[in-house]
Amino acid sequence: MVEAPVPPQATCERCGGEGWITTVEDGRRVARPCACRRQERGPRLLAAAGIPARYSACSLANFSVSSGTQRSDPRLQEALAVSRRYVDGFLGLDGRFRETGLLFIGPPGVGKTHLAVAILSEIVTRYRVRGRFVDFSSLLHQIQSTFDPGSTESKHDVLDPVIEAELLVLDELGAQKPTAWVTDILYLVMNSRYTRRLPTLFTTNYRLEERAGERWAGEPLSTRIPAALVSRLCEMAQPVVLDCDDYRREIRLQQHRI
Repeated sequence: MVEAPVPPQATCERCGGEGWITTVEDGRRVARPCACRRQERGPRLLAAAGIPARYSACSLANFSVSSGTQRSDPRLQEALAVSRRYVDGFLGLDGRFRETGLLFIGPPGVGKTHLAVAILSEIVTRYRVRGRFVDFSSLLHQIQSTFDPGSTESKHDVLDPVIEAELLVLDELGAQKPTAWVTDILYLVMNSRYTRRLPTLFTTNYRLEERAGERWAGEPLSTRIPAALVSRLCEMAQPVVLDCDDYRREIRLQQHRI
């Protein structure tokens, strides 16, 4: 069941409980976070973000830059550096949050979800934004469960917190067989967040494009989602390629040795 987002303080006279103060600058409507948002406790917002227990301890500080072949892999170091810059620059000098996200690309076990969750956790805690973690396959299952006549949730109950989250992690993009229904749901989520200028962190096991010198021979993402969505994805997020060995596999092999 998808938890409802944490509401802001309902008694604030400045924002009326919305959490944002809207002004008009140079003919453009601009929304800035109200000071009342600082009164919301970080742990409460973090608990509402839906981060699975397996990833609850993930942070940028404990992200390992070791791969299966190197004690300090430069590709993992760069991915970590990009993640830290994203967190530090999430709130601009003009008081606005970032409108774009990151797309972590690479084979299983290289730390894509760890980085995405770590960014989400640190931004929720530091900036008091309402974040949300979603595994795309689980999201589809939740939506399907609303079709049951006895369901107490509607499709909107499941999708609205995902679409409206101020920062979203969409994990395992492309994991599901690209049926028309799956594509429709993905388009709804991505296009809604794109038009609302809400940042999204994506992870995928599928390559975005061919890159010279890459060792990883992953399947192209364009075989899993429509080309139009791949194009939209490039506008929404900066690609971060983790072309490394499966670190989790190496750890498991070490742990299982007798």
